Amino acid sequence: MKTFTPKEIVSELDKYIIGQKEAKRAVAIALRNRWRRQQVPPELRDEIAPKNIIMIGPTGVGKTEISRRLAKLAQAPFIKVEASKFTEVGYVGRDVESIIRDLTDLAVKMAKDEERTRVQEKAQEMAEERLLDLLLPSVTSVGPQQDPQRIMQERELQKSTREKFRALLKEGKLDDRVVEIETTEQKMPVVEIFSAGGMEEMDLNIKDMFANMFPKKTKRRSVKIPDAQKILNHEEAQRLIDMDKVVKQAVERVEQSGIVFIDEIDKIAGRESGHGPDVSREGVQRDLLPIVEGSTVNTKYGMVKTDHILFIASGAFHVAKPSDLIPEFQGRFPIRVELKSLGKEDFIRILQEPENALTKQYTALMETEGIKLKFTDDAIAEISEMATIVNDRMENIGARRLHTIMERILDDISFDAPDMIAAGKEKEIIIDANYVRQRLSDIIKDEDLSRYIL
Repeated sequence: MKTFTPKEIVSELDKYIIGQKEAKRAVAIALRNRWRRQQVPPELRDEIAPKNIIMIGPTGVGKTEISRRLAKLAQAPFIKVEASKFTEVGYVGRDVESIIRDLTDLAVKMAKDEERTRVQEKAQEMAEERLLDLLLPSVTSVGPQQDPQRIMQERELQKSTREKFRALLKEGKLDDRVVEIETTEQKMPVVEIFSAGGMEEMDLNIKDMFANMFPKKTKRRSVKIPDAQKILNHEEAQRLIDMDKVVKQAVERVEQSGIVFIDEIDKIAGRESGHGPDVSREGVQRDLLPIVEGSTVNTKYGMVKTDHILFIASGAFHVAKPSDLIPEFQGRFPIRVELKSLGKEDFIRILQEPENALTKQYTALMETEGIKLKFTDDAIAEISEMATIVNDRMENIGARRLHTIMERILDDISFDAPDMIAAGKEKEIIIDANYVRQRLSDIIKDEDLSRYIL
């Protein structure tokens, strides 16, 4: 796994996220500190705790995207949760320990996919041999009294025939043939577990329990060669994967490099009212505290330590302030970064510069229909201007406003694209400022209408 310097991390994040230098620097340092911790002597390594981060800023400015891209860069298990979905133990709602269970499930899937990729070549070879066994008649039994020379000739003939079939198989000349294969299936009873008081997080893994009780059954199916290859490839890959090794790697990855993004942290801040929906706000913080501080959570893959998981919390903090969080919880998030609201200039850059810019996405989508879209500079400026106006007038949802406006502008083109090509119309469509104004002017003028449409 490649290690990145803080500058390289920021540079990678710059490819997808515009601005927010302070937040990028904070997460870059946090990620690099993980690598640094691995280099220190073992006796000191366990003493170095991750420096958790609170991101403060309105919606749509890049808080989640920064964390998600960071996890992808680090090839680390990453999960996003909303603090408001959790309640204090004793109330109906999700148990905070489910965060770590879900993160571990995700890490196991990641490790399993990686292991499957590693064994894929071997699995394909084994599946090919099984397929050739199905295509060719069974080997003629050889008795002790038979002539050794004849035995040798038969074996050579069988080997030669098998190689010819192998060549035909690779060339796709046998794709129309049907073979009968044996697959295993397991009929499981439907078990319904009600999500009350954290019941869905029972330590007993119901599915695994029933898997041991109900034996697997084999079923014969007639399928074409390409389908048979896929089924056999999958079976052989499953057989080659060492699940004990996968689980061990996954748990280690969660403990050493897991990232948890807790959104809407401001929704559980604030003074207790003693009644109504606010009753468990402080309780949720106190339940989250042991996990953030470092504790051991029981999962179906064994015990998982949370001491070195990186926690990134975020919230708009329009009403509450970070200081409204309980002191112990605040103390576990030593790094605070404020993300700035986005304006017209930011929107112009967002539409043009990132590798996944919206203009590039829509251009690629329309190219699949044979239509070439071209956005002029004045069109991008106009879209950015209108996004800024609507955000100022109503709820400021940041860069997410661009998605809504772009969909509105390109609605007709997206709908009519297949018919336009069939009718032999222009294959190149230029989106300029005039076109943008025509599509949006009525909505922008009518504030009540824009409230519901944009």
